[in-house]
Amino acid sequence: MQGTPLNVVHGRDLSFIKEVEAESGQKISNCYQCGNCSAGCPAAFTYDLQTNQIMRAVQLGLKDKVLDSKSIWMCLSCSTCSLRCPNNIDVANVMETLRHMARRENRINVPVMDKFWLSFLNTVRAFGRSFEIGTMVLYMLRSLRLTTDVDLAPGALSKGKLGFKPHVVPDGGARAVARIFKRYEERAKREGVRP
Repeated sequence: MQGTPLNVVHGRDLSFIKEVEAESGQKISNCYQCGNCSAGCPAAFTYDLQTNQIMRAVQLGLKDKVLDSKSIWMCLSCSTCSLRCPNNIDVANVMETLRHMARRENRINVPVMDKFWLSFLNTVRAFGRSFEIGTMVLYMLRSLRLTTDVDLAPGALSKGKLGFKPHVVPDGGARAVARIFKRYEERAKREGVRP
């Protein structure tokens, strides 16, 4: 008979905050719930838990609640929360860390967002920086949402916001980005996670 792990008490994983702090490099225990992160978040209307609620749930060791939340997938990584934090916690980094942790445990609760991030990263890997049309095409193919935002393309094209060719990366830039991806893929392989 398998018992409850020693670090889990009444559904609270007491080591969770330490794991998140170690992986993110942020002192989450310093969050005193001022709510500035939630008040400034442009994606808050899509969240099931507001940013400060995510931070509090991490502090309380509510690992399942946090990693099963849709909020960590809907985060735009715009860093508004980080800029507004009076304790200089990089909240956007925490949200990114939580996404990685959820992905490692195969807790992807908003699959279309995961497909978008993977499409974006694939273009960065290939070209050294974002290639908007490439990201859009990869996302549409992965998600099978073949007409997603197609109506926006003519306006964006006419204003020069979407290029048909990837941006040119200065010499050495693409190699530097390739090294970053290689390190990430090696780590993912060691941890047994899909890169």
